Order: sequence, then structure tokens, then C-alpha cells
Amino acid sequence: MSYWSGKIKIGNLEYPRFIGGPLDGITDSPFRKLVREFSPDELLYTEMRHVACISNPTGGARALNFIQLERPLSYQVAANTTQYIEKACDKILAAGVDILDLNIGCPAKNVVGSGSGSALMADLPRLESIVKLFRNKLSIPFTVKIRAGFKNQNAVEVAKLLENCGVDALAIHPRLQTQKFEGRPDYALAGQVKQAVKIPVIISGGVVNWATAKLVYEQTGVDGFLIGRGIWSRPWKLKELQEHSQGNPYTTDSKIVLQCALKHLDYMLEYYGAQGLFMFRKHLPFYIKGLPEASDLRQRLVVSQSAIEVKEGLIDFLG
Repeated sequence: MSYWSGKIKIGNLEYPRFIGGPLDGITDSPFRKLVREFSPDELLYTEMRHVACISNPTGGARALNFIQLERPLSYQVAANTTQYIEKACDKILAAGVDILDLNIGCPAKNVVGSGSGSALMADLPRLESIVKLFRNKLSIPFTVKIRAGFKNQNAVEVAKLLENCGVDALAIHPRLQTQKFEGRPDYALAGQVKQAVKIPVIISGGVVNWATAKLVYEQTGVDGFLIGRGIWSRPWKLKELQEHSQGNPYTTDSKIVLQCALKHLDYMLEYYGAQGLFMFRKHLPFYIKGLPEASDLRQRLVVSQSAIEVKEGLIDFLG
């Protein structure tokens, strides 16, 4: 069996090598539901939620509001202390997920300012205590997402620490926190991490099509690919990557794009109520991007107060 026909093994579970990554405010429950129509078996991630939020009796309800159709599902959390971890784990396990992922790679200012996200990569004793508590509490596979480092590279050291703590797999976005999402990912560093540990390593960042996936694999030898920005408003992306990796053709046309856009809006309305229309606005430009007269349509529809008007505009434009 070729590498591309094989699967990534995380703990006692196996999944196709292309994985749907988390994008805050984008890859929510309605979007994951849409992805499932193309990719029934691929692992998907939730958006990141802090363990304190999950533990909150009221705030935690929305954070855990997903449907079982979205599984296999990796629930991603943030933490800055051991407080709230056990209670959050209890609630996540009760909700029914397949994997729990701790994000110590998020570069967002408000996240690192609280000591969460990639700030943890600069405080290894605190990181170790947090990771060990998660590992001891969880009965499902436990993974961690890292960066190249916080202000300085230490991904290899952190990866070894995680492996020693019993983490089942790790994902690496090979840029420093200071780089955010700018500049070329350091794939050489990702390759060093892969060589340094025996647990599976997943690459995050820069993979947008089959050609880049193949190139990154050849440079790093990683076990899987976490597709984040490449999946935004492209719920077929994992299917496309999987088909192309097998040498099969896969293309989309305006009919498929229209069907996705209309379903996406319906799912948003179903999940968020009337607010779903306004939350759909950030997705709409991507569905019509690059098409003739898209700018005029976007300007009209993103201010519309009517879901019917938005649907009719999309049908006229893409139908």
C-alpha cells in the first residue's frame, strides 16, 4: 500500500491523511456538517475553546453544541493552568468526541496574553503539568498542536516532552508566534520534529492543494495534513485532496458551489437562528470570489437583511 492510500493512526484510531483543521468563527458546526457531505470518514476539528468556557454552566452549552454526524471529531481546547481541566474533560467526554486536542500553537494576542496558546511553549514546567493532567484524565486519544516556538524555536524539545507525557500525536505549524501566519512555513523544522519522535506528526500551514501536500511530505515525512485556511468556504477540499492523491480527477463547478452556499446558509440559520444570516456574510465572498461581477454582488448581498434575497442573488449569479 502506498503512503497516500494508507491512514494516520492516532492512539487506537485510524483516519485518512487529510484532516479538517480549526478556524475560529469559520469551521463551526454548520460548516462541519457541510464538509461531511463530501468527506464522511475524515477527522475534523472543532474550533478552539478554553477549558474555563467549557466548564461554565451556561457558556459551555454552546461550546459543546454539535451533532454526532460531525464525528469523527477532535475537540480542541486551550488552557493556561490546570484549573478547569478535569471538569471540562468530563463534559467533553460526555458530549461524545473521538479525540481531544490541546492547542499550544495559537498566536492570537488575547490568547497568549492570558498565558494560553503558544505562550505555553515558553513555559515548559507549566506545560508539562497541564499535559500530564489531560493525559491522566482522558480515556480517548490526546493530541497537541504546537508552533515552531513562542519567540524562539524549541519545537523539537517540546515535541519530545509531549511524547514523554503520553501524547498520542502532535500537529505542528512551523512558524514562530511572532510570525503569525506570515512568511514561509519552516518545513525543515517540521522534518526535524518528525525525526525526533515516534508518535505521528501532522503538518499545519501552507498545504492548499495536492501538489503542495506531495512536496511537503517529501520534505518532512509527516503522517498527515491539517487543512485550515485551505478549507474555508471549500467544504469539498478534503475530498479533492484525497482524490488527487489517488490520481483521480476532481473538479467543482458553479452548480456545486451554489449548492454548498445555499446549504451553508440554511445550516447557519438552523443552528444560530436569525443571527445565522449575518454570520454567513463572512463566508459569502469566498463562494463567489473570482467570478465576473462578483464585487457588485458581494456589496449588495453582504448588507442584505433577507435570507431569501441572499439565496435569490446567489441563484441568479451561480445558477
